[in-house]
Amino acid sequence: MKDGATIAAISTAVSSAGIGIVRMSGPDSFGIADRIYRSGKEKKLCEQKSHTIHYGYIVDQGETVDEVLVMLMRGPRSYTGEDTVEINCHGGVYVVKRILEILIENGARPAEPGEFTKRAFLNGRLDLSQAEAVGDLIAAQNQYALQSSVSQLKGSIKNEINDIRNKIIYHTAFIETALDDPEHISVDGYGEELRDAVEDMSGRIRRLLESFDNGRLMKEGIRTVILGRPNAGKSSLLNILLGEERAIVTDIAGTTRDVLEEHLNLSGISLNIMDTAGIRETKDIVEKIGVDRAKEQAQQADLILYVIDSSEELDENDREILRLIQGKKAIILLNKSDLNMKVTKEIVNQAYLSVYEDIGGNTSGEPDPELIKNEGNYAFSETDDNGEKEKNVFKLPIIEVSAKNLHGIDELEDNLKKMFFAGNISFNDEIYITNVRHKNELAEASEALKRVKESIDAGMPEDFYSIDLLDAYEKLGNITGETIGEDLVNEIFSKFCMGK
Repeated sequence: MKDGATIAAISTAVSSAGIGIVRMSGPDSFGIADRIYRSGKEKKLCEQKSHTIHYGYIVDQGETVDEVLVMLMRGPRSYTGEDTVEINCHGGVYVVKRILEILIENGARPAEPGEFTKRAFLNGRLDLSQAEAVGDLIAAQNQYALQSSVSQLKGSIKNEINDIRNKIIYHTAFIETALDDPEHISVDGYGEELRDAVEDMSGRIRRLLESFDNGRLMKEGIRTVILGRPNAGKSSLLNILLGEERAIVTDIAGTTRDVLEEHLNLSGISLNIMDTAGIRETKDIVEKIGVDRAKEQAQQADLILYVIDSSEELDENDREILRLIQGKKAIILLNKSDLNMKVTKEIVNQAYLSVYEDIGGNTSGEPDPELIKNEGNYAFSETDDNGEKEKNVFKLPIIEVSAKNLHGIDELEDNLKKMFFAGNISFNDEIYITNVRHKNELAEASEALKRVKESIDAGMPEDFYSIDLLDAYEKLGNITGETIGEDLVNEIFSKFCMGK
């Protein structure tokens, strides 16, 4: 997978800017730089020390192209592990493109997307999980995604995976050695010891898998759908959250007829938020299509913001929405709280409970005082067949808001953090899986370890253990890139931006 060529690319955005950076990596980086760089010094760049910066000019056939700073980094002490030259020039579109052309004319070839990071991986500077974290770091759109990517780049996933793999290979080696030399090494009773070790490793993998839902939300954002009756204030809420008049707001019911999707960052949390048509029975064909789409989006949502016009009493359309949000993460917003409120938290609680019972839910029928005390006025307990409180069924935050005077928005932000990320996320000890590829490999490794336990419980010969242990070892190695194929490596790095 190495062609030995020197590659070059523009590593900053191609637009008018203060500076632009053109990067070269490969064995002839210093030589190419010397052919196009001029300064008042006698020494060539190839004779200069590593990790130094030099002031001069880029020239082409005797003509000065730009005034530049050139940074020199000798391998292996560089991002790629190879000799690397970075040319800091003025940030005009033409200038950076012209310098790249000159580098290519003098022996470099254009880099492929992600090829610098790919070379860092191939040269052992990064493992594959760290390389993928670089791409996630560039694409991060919120504080949590950024912190998670930095944690992975520092090796949080790599270290955890390598530790589990080392334990697997230790036990595999012991079994293989014992089978080769049964006279000196006994495996009597080893199954129980191995079972304990497999239980521990399975638990660690399970915790990584359980972190994926939060990890996905950090990386991709929370798929959020705004639901409500017509004229409840859904579009006004979207405009407030966005800080601009993005959705059309009128006093005419049914103004929003299709799904309007926007991305916003709310206190470090990314929301992919969708304003939808008001839920109601209608004979208007176009509006009905919008209502059906709103219901479809609700089914796929990570979060539903249910906006209620608190100045109007609940009706059958509200009961329909309460059915839609059953079993979903939702926040109920009592909008128009600046007006005479006809809908209170208690009324919404009872309405939700009534709908829950209609679909077969088994509840005490009254709000749980303890849960109300600890969680707020929105919690009920399910009861078992003996009438004992079994568990909390739902905890739907109900917030009084006013789209007119921005009341309640801070409380909405606080509830979002509590609902999805338990308030605050610590990246010191916790590892979050954000990559679907990693999740799939972990799931397969978990299945392999499960088969090891089944073989132990069934009293199978020890060589059966080794087969599945090595399978788990390989699946985990795919995450760090130690056992991965060339085609998949090429596919992963092809998704990177140019110049990185």
